[in-house]
Amino acid sequence: MERAAKKEAVDQLNEVFKTTSVAIVAHYSGLTVAQMQTLRKQMKQAGASVKVSKNRLAKIALEGTDVAAIGTLLKGPTVIATSNDPVAAPKVAIDFAKANEKFVILGGSMGKTVLNVDGVKALASLPSLDELRGKLVGLIVAPATKLAQLSNAPAAKLARVIQAHASKGEAA
Repeated sequence: MERAAKKEAVDQLNEVFKTTSVAIVAHYSGLTVAQMQTLRKQMKQAGASVKVSKNRLAKIALEGTDVAAIGTLLKGPTVIATSNDPVAAPKVAIDFAKANEKFVILGGSMGKTVLNVDGVKALASLPSLDELRGKLVGLIVAPATKLAQLSNAPAAKLARVIQAHASKGEAA
């Protein structure tokens, strides 16, 4: 790799690390090309990305970023998964690791917080941002629905009582 190409690769990685909110590091030794393509496809669908680069260049790119703590994990053949949604990359990585035992998660970083494997699993078990938004909208709409039901309830009860008296009068 030429010096200019290395500089460009470091700059691109540095930009990715500056804009990401979560980074997951994993070993991928032994995965086939098809499996790596599957991983990339799943990450892309979730709004995350996967980078494979030389560890030395990645460590240089990590300097001055919030996720610099993952530099200690960069040993051997590693892949770095990043995403802006704190749940997307961990969720896909954990699911992919369950299906492929050769994909071993080492840890990660969420902002300046270092995550071990259990931390990554805990992050993956959280609901996604869209799911949380849906729950929040449901909670906001629920009181209005209950209020409408309560305001209609007295009228409905009154109508049932009148109907019962009318039915009773007809029966007599």
